[in-house]
Amino acid sequence: MCLAVPAKVLEIKGDRAVVDFGGVKREISLLLVKREEVREGSYVLVHTGYAIAVLDEEEARETLEIWRELSEQLQEAG
Repeated sequence: MCLAVPAKVLEIKGDRAVVDFGGVKREISLLLVKREEVREGSYVLVHTGYAIAVLDEEEARETLEIWRELSEQLQEAG
């Protein structure tokens, strides 16, 4: 099973980008996506340090909301 997480692109450095995972910043690779589709402020789906897809803002927000709900449920189950 693979896990990919949406992240907001903060800065682009050639074929790499700094992204924000809800307050956690990491540098990732953009080698697996169409570089021209990635802009600062856009969202990407990240798996093992690589952007694997570019998400539209609506899709990213929906996915982030699901992550938030899941996190809350896991904390409640504690």
